[in-house]
Amino acid sequence: MPRRRSAGLLLYRRTGGGLEVFLVHPGGPFFARRDDGYWSVPKGEIEPGEEPLAVALREFAEETGRPAEACGATGPHRPLGEITQKGGKRVVAWAVAGDWPEGEPVRSNSVPVEWPPRSGRTLEVPEVDQGRFFDLAAARRTINPAQAPLLDRLESLVG
Repeated sequence: MPRRRSAGLLLYRRTGGGLEVFLVHPGGPFFARRDDGYWSVPKGEIEPGEEPLAVALREFAEETGRPAEACGATGPHRPLGEITQKGGKRVVAWAVAGDWPEGEPVRSNSVPVEWPPRSGRTLEVPEVDQGRFFDLAAARRTINPAQAPLLDRLESLVG
């Protein structure tokens, strides 16, 4: 069976304190009390025939409730390459400068999850329950460890 592949968009901004990146936290009861190591670049699975950058843009909008363009992220979309997560999923990502409206919560699409596990009961939960900017030091602590190289690549690209 082929490995799953996802595409993501890493929104970044410069502030007086340096470079910051926008990460999202997965929703649902399994992740409710999990923080460090669980945040992620907004991303989603690439279906056969889909253009990866188009998927990254679509998934950003689905997971945050706001198109990247509405965050001032009109490009250029700078490739960050691909990483492989612990479970084997490959993630290709792009960086783009933009911002998020202060105090605006994410409004994610919802997904079904079985909860409690192996109970046969399904809940609809938000795919993402939070999104916010982190400075690079905090982002390295909170991001899924396999995605940390994307932060290093961003820092190399834009300083």
